[in-house]
Formats: sequence, C-alpha cells, structure tokens
Amino acid sequence: MSERKILLTESEMPRAWYNIQADLPELPPPPLNPATLQPVTPEELSAIFPPDLIAQEVSTERWIEIPEEVQEIYKIWRPSPLYRAKKLEQVLDTPAKIFFKYEGVSPAGSHKLNTSVPQAYYNKKAGIKRLATETGAGQWGIALSQACTFFGLECTVYMVKVSYNQKPYRRSLMEIFGSTVIASPSEHTDAGRRILEQDPDSLGSLGIAISEAVEDAAGRSDTNYALGSVLNHVCLHQTVIGLEARVQMAKAGYYPDVVIGCCGGGSNFAGLAFPFAHDKLVHNARVRLLAVEPVSCPTLTRGKFAYDYGDVAGLAPVVQMYTLGANFMPPGIHAGGLRYHGDSPLVSLLVHQGLAEARALGQTAIFQGATLFARCEGILPAPESAHAVQAAIEEALAAREAGESRVILFNMSGHGLLDLPSYDLFMAGKLEDYPLPEEDLQKALHRLPRVE
Repeated sequence: MSERKILLTESEMPRAWYNIQADLPELPPPPLNPATLQPVTPEELSAIFPPDLIAQEVSTERWIEIPEEVQEIYKIWRPSPLYRAKKLEQVLDTPAKIFFKYEGVSPAGSHKLNTSVPQAYYNKKAGIKRLATETGAGQWGIALSQACTFFGLECTVYMVKVSYNQKPYRRSLMEIFGSTVIASPSEHTDAGRRILEQDPDSLGSLGIAISEAVEDAAGRSDTNYALGSVLNHVCLHQTVIGLEARVQMAKAGYYPDVVIGCCGGGSNFAGLAFPFAHDKLVHNARVRLLAVEPVSCPTLTRGKFAYDYGDVAGLAPVVQMYTLGANFMPPGIHAGGLRYHGDSPLVSLLVHQGLAEARALGQTAIFQGATLFARCEGILPAPESAHAVQAAIEEALAAREAGESRVILFNMSGHGLLDLPSYDLFMAGKLEDYPLPEEDLQKALHRLPRVE
C-alpha cells in the first residue's frame, strides 16, 4: 500500500528559488512607468522596493540562493507535506491518482508566508522601518503581518472592504501581530477618497487597495511597498512549493500528468507550476499546467493580453499581462484573493504561449467541491484553493470517463477555517454565481493605456 503522506526532512529543503526567466523562449517586455509609459528604471522602483527585490525582478539566473535567515524561518513550517487524496479517489470512483501539496500548515494558514518572509528580510536589510500593502481575502495581510513581526517592522494593511466585512477574523489576526488594518477604499489616501466620492458604497477591489498602499509607501521615506502576488520576485519565492513537490512526487513513484493551482494574481499557481514548467521547457516533459480562476473575474480566460495598469489610480508599474481593465470592479464573491483584474506577467506569458491552460469556475461549484473534499480528506479549503480542488475533481472524473489512470497534482494553498461564514452561506443555499456579462467586460477593457 502506497503512503498517504509524503514528507521531506529539513535537510531536503530547497536551497535556492527557481527563476523561470532563465528558461522562457522569450521574456515579458519591461514594466513601464505609469506616468510616462516608458520602461521603468531601477531608480524609479527604488522609491517603493529594496534593491535586492528589484534585482530579482529582472534577473535571468536560473537559481537564486535563499538567504540563511529566510531558511531558518521557513523551517517553522517547511517542508510542507504532500498528500495522496485516497478517500476522494474512492468516492469519485476514478482510476486517477490525486495528490495535493498542503500549504495551509504555515502559521499564516496559506502559501503567502513563502514570499512575505523574504520580502520583510530584504526590506529590513535595506534599512526600511515600515511596510504598506493591500490584501484581498486577508491571507496576504496575515502573512506580511507575521513576517514584519519576525523582523521588527511596522505594517499597514489596506484590506478590500468586502473582505474586511466578510472575514473579520483574518482582520483580527493581522491586528494580533501588530498591524494597522484599514478598509479599502478609505479616507486615508487620495486614491481612496476619489473612489469614495464616485461610489460611497464601493466594495473595493485589489486594484484600489494596491493604489492606496503604493501611495502610502511612496509618501514616506521609511516605508516600502510589499505585494503578495503578480510580480516576478513573488512568483520566484513561491517556487519552494513546486521544488519540494517534485521531490515528493518522485518519492511516491509518480510524475503528474496535470498540475493545478487557483489563480488570482498568479503566485500560488506559479509556485507549484513553474518547476514543472522547467521540466516542460528544458526536458520536454508531457505535463499540463492548469490555472483556475472565478467566472466572475475571468482574467486569463476572457481578458486581453496587453499592457495595463496594476492598480486603479495608475500609481503602480504598467505591465503586459492578461487583464480585464484596471477599472474593472468584480462582484463581492467569497474568494476575495482572486478578485484582481490582472495576472502575473510570467503566468500570462505561459498561457499566451500555450505552455499553460486556464479554466474559469463558478463559486457554487467550487464550494460543492470543497465540501466534498473536506468530508473525504478532513481539510477545509479556503475558497480560493477550492478552485483548484474542483478542477482536480473535474480532471479525475474526466479520467474515469476516458478510462485513464491520470496523475493529478494540485496546490491546496490555504485552509478555510477563517472562511466559515462563507461556508454557512453555501450550506444555507444563499451563494450565487456571477458570470461576467460581456457588456461589462468590454466597458472595462475600453480604458486600457495606449502603449506604442
């Protein structure tokens, strides 16, 4: 009988992050200054980022060493376990073998700590005293709050208002770690005040919260900005997930046919998928890479591949990515961490080049899949992670129909223990799907910047 749980020792942890930019057939075009729409310079980025992270953003070295101080904090929860979902396989009556990498064992309850720790470390090294950030569902806000505590930094979090109200216990946890948490849009910034003047009842979005956090950071010399997804260095830090999973899958005696991650900004999908993308790019491995997003915020499946602002106020760099338009306002779905109008330029490029696939799911389906998974495997997924769960279920059912013994690997990027109010609504039959109307999509896309 094969093992249910595949573990690694601390001595088997990755010693370097994997940088996919070393292996891509072409690199994303450079980010642009939002004011001039000319390639942004390191000097301009230094207003909100430390030099080490700027260097990682543009590096094409395949391996970037993980500092010893970061390694020591990683050891609190890494290496994370890989599980075989045997009960789920039995219930689905599928010949597929389903594995999941479980990042919910981190103190933050999600994968986000994999990048918040190095970001806090490099900012501390650069003499920064305070970090400002945004958070959607609250997982990133918790992770950065914890990382700032580890390194003695202050932290201010602009939390998307719909999640601020839906997920009060995530807000409480940030405050326990000493962070100041502000519902976004807020009266604390010019960007927030402009939004509230137009729409006093705005539910907020990640694009708005990013604007507030960037404005906050740019206005103080002791403060930098930290982003929980999208950027190259964030995806880089998350590759510890896939690097460990590759070793664990080999120990289990399998190699995945499909690798699945939920996708909002792209960091947890990138973290699991990029090391397998290396196998595909360098060794011609036959592995599918599947990013899963909400139908209400279908960036990869219905967005436009173009240069766009990363935030509503146009303060963050302009990057080439799949986008729904910086002014797009997604409905208040319960997967708050996936309510972002854009995606990682690197993930977007993989999808654009046909090296990765994308799928959009409704929230009633993902809660159904998450509930089934919890009853089978005993772990309650975060609503964001539930997108990967449901996609894995669909792949397993497709394998049953085809009579194929498919090997499925997905990233359980966080637990849902602080999302129980959302599960209450699902159990009461009060959740609705919000497929994005084509008219709304075209209206949002109409305002993309004109880049020559």
